[in-house]
Amino acid sequence: MLFKNNLERLNMTCIVFQKKSKYTATRRLLLKSKLLKKATSMLAAEKEQNKRERDEALNERVPPLKLSGLSAQELQELCKELHRKIDVVDEVRYDLEVKVAKNEIEIQSLTQKIWEMKGTKQRTKLKRVKKSNDAKLDALTESKMLSKADFKANLKTVKKEEEKKEEVTDWRKNVEAMSGMEGRKKLFNAGQ
Repeated sequence: MLFKNNLERLNMTCIVFQKKSKYTATRRLLLKSKLLKKATSMLAAEKEQNKRERDEALNERVPPLKLSGLSAQELQELCKELHRKIDVVDEVRYDLEVKVAKNEIEIQSLTQKIWEMKGTKQRTKLKRVKKSNDAKLDALTESKMLSKADFKANLKTVKKEEEKKEEVTDWRKNVEAMSGMEGRKKLFNAGQ
């Protein structure tokens, strides 16, 4: 009895959930437009925040140069010092690029080994070629024009050759002509 009452309550709640009101198309469109506006404003705020953080980090790491009141000799020394720092940073950047490239190659080889161990071959990924709408349209029209133009050219030409019909003669004369050495000579000459 208790189980039956619980089952009836469950059915009643299912019916209540099924009778949910749906939004109309205009209401959905209005909500969608509001969400898009909010998302664009949030994206713009996020970009502005990232720009501010970047500027603060650069100002903190790279203090502004004080060039006023320096002589030519001091300016040359400052340039040489900056050049040395740039060289050091370039060396570090190059070393990091080489390490990243080595790691990527190692990762690729390890994934290839995994695919081989699984027994399946990894398919190479095709590069997507971007075409403009004009290029697509031109390609379509050119292919249609070429297919129409080449249609007649691609047809096989049939040469009408008249079959050489052997003259039907009396078979008795033919047998007499083929018998003996003369007939064998004719067959030999015909074979060449």
